[in-house]
Amino acid sequence: MTSETPTGFHRVLIVGGGSGLSASLARLFVNRGLTVALAARTTKKIAPICAETGARAFTCDAGDAESVVNLFTAVDASIGEPDVVIYNASGRLRGPIETLPPADVAKVLEVTAFGGFLVAQQAAQRMIQHRCGAILFTGASASIKGYPQSAPFAMGKFALRGLAQSMARELAPKGVHVAHFVIDGAIASASRPVPADAPDSLLDPDAIADTYWQILNQHRSAWTWEIELRPWVERF
Repeated sequence: MTSETPTGFHRVLIVGGGSGLSASLARLFVNRGLTVALAARTTKKIAPICAETGARAFTCDAGDAESVVNLFTAVDASIGEPDVVIYNASGRLRGPIETLPPADVAKVLEVTAFGGFLVAQQAAQRMIQHRCGAILFTGASASIKGYPQSAPFAMGKFALRGLAQSMARELAPKGVHVAHFVIDGAIASASRPVPADAPDSLLDPDAIADTYWQILNQHRSAWTWEIELRPWVERF
């Protein structure tokens, strides 16, 4: 892994910011000399990491088209057009299929899948003009495995994976690297610490962020469109 800034990458927008993976990504990119913008439905959840790193905070409802357009307009004006865009936002809803409220399911799909499309579309419109850039999607175990009582999350993540695959095929010849990350396991956090009797049994968010950096540094003759990450104890 190189410690140098990848050629042509200067500004990063992370949509779906929080205290976990997004915070690790923000720290990594700032330490590598990139300017970082973080977007969330409210800035309260991203205020600590922005204060720590100097990242810029923006509000955005990822599932709302007008809100996403306004986000990119604001980011363009503040730091310039982002040349790396990461989509971390998602919605969760659990319950038996026969009792799930349709309106709540629609909202999960709106944030997890449709929001990914809205953000990626704005990013692509800018990057295609310059024939460079990277759009990264954060997936989950549910991207490839539908679990019981988790149909809405699986539908959203399956759709996001399909979007990423289609975009990768479409945009790679135009110089834009699209990649999808299957995070196949639980991520360690302050509220979910690694058990003392099971070291490395949860994904380290800093280690995940390192992999995003490695993907960004790939030569275009050997681009990855998808990668799976799981702790060593995770079952296939």
